[in-house]
Amino acid sequence: MPAETSQTVATRGAKTVRPAVAARPRKAPRARVVGAQALPLNQILSGDCIERMNAMPEGSVDMIFADPPYNLQLRGDLHRPDNSKVDAVDDAWDRFDGFAAYDRFSRAWLKAARRVLKPGGTMWVIGSYHNIFRVGAALQDEGFWILNDIVWRKSNPMPNFRGRRFTNAHETLIWAARDEGGKYTFNYEALKSLNDGVQMRSDWVLPICSGGERLKDEAGRKVHPTQKPEALLHRIILGATQPGDVILDPFFGSGTTGAAARRLGRAWIGIEREEAYRTAAAKRIAEVKPYDMEALQTTRSRRAAPRIPFGQVVERGMLRPGMVLSSADGRRKAKLRADATLSADGTTGSIHQVGAAVQGAPSCNGWTFWHFEKDGALVPIDWLRQQIQAEAEA
Repeated sequence: MPAETSQTVATRGAKTVRPAVAARPRKAPRARVVGAQALPLNQILSGDCIERMNAMPEGSVDMIFADPPYNLQLRGDLHRPDNSKVDAVDDAWDRFDGFAAYDRFSRAWLKAARRVLKPGGTMWVIGSYHNIFRVGAALQDEGFWILNDIVWRKSNPMPNFRGRRFTNAHETLIWAARDEGGKYTFNYEALKSLNDGVQMRSDWVLPICSGGERLKDEAGRKVHPTQKPEALLHRIILGATQPGDVILDPFFGSGTTGAAARRLGRAWIGIEREEAYRTAAAKRIAEVKPYDMEALQTTRSRRAAPRIPFGQVVERGMLRPGMVLSSADGRRKAKLRADATLSADGTTGSIHQVGAAVQGAPSCNGWTFWHFEKDGALVPIDWLRQQIQAEAEA
């Protein structure tokens, strides 16, 4: 919470080979012009975030990550059992004259944020129980469409020293599209790979920022009281953007968004009112070494690939009419015909229809069911489709 107020994964067995599908990353631009205005890419802008966003070109950024003031409404100091003072958020930028003032602020920055998002853009907002419900309502009022809420469960939360409430061990993120029903980026397969091949859920267990990642001043004090861990932004950016996309953070703080974006080959724009935070963030980001373009490739959903009809495989001679295709276990076979249909046991039809018929199943993905022999191994015909897709995207 910065200071601001205004696909297939490659598997190899003895007889079956399934190659991986990787997305081709776009190079991150150094500058970009939208209309007659140039976007201030990879820069930290000073001043009021609402004014700064209103001065940016409309529909110019791909994603926004917002960590607005939480309006903690603290009353007095908080101390540990040993009577040492807790370094909590007590800065002026987190103080508002009541809920009405905070709601006006939220609606104003959300309106400005929605204006600069592209039609297919999304926004992430993080908060605690102090503010996230009020921000969520304002977000919907401004026209955003909520896609998910994510619970970030902290594996090492600060304990509740007074013992009067449950330990506050999580924060909530809202992921929202600019428009209802619009297309947006969601790298499902990349997140699944990140999660050991299991579908990524909406409860994330990650530690809070600590150790060497925590920025400290010369006196050893935290530079920013609520610095977010880069692991959190890595997951968000990997899942909701592509290399070369533009990410805006209107509450830039210690620069975690910029650091993660630079590392992952995305362009970024930060807005931050406090000079001390801008200085620390700029120094931090300058020391980040971006990953090379090959390392930015991720497993991509098949749905994102160009559609290739099976007929192209036959037309190009990659499979010849008269060949026999088989299931992975070799038990079911079908003969390929010149019109790219299959014939098996008196049944003719597409690779999907015949695949379903020989199994007695209601449906079948023929691309992965049918195999051909290559160098002594059975390879799914999908391997040929992926070759054509790669050529189309080259």
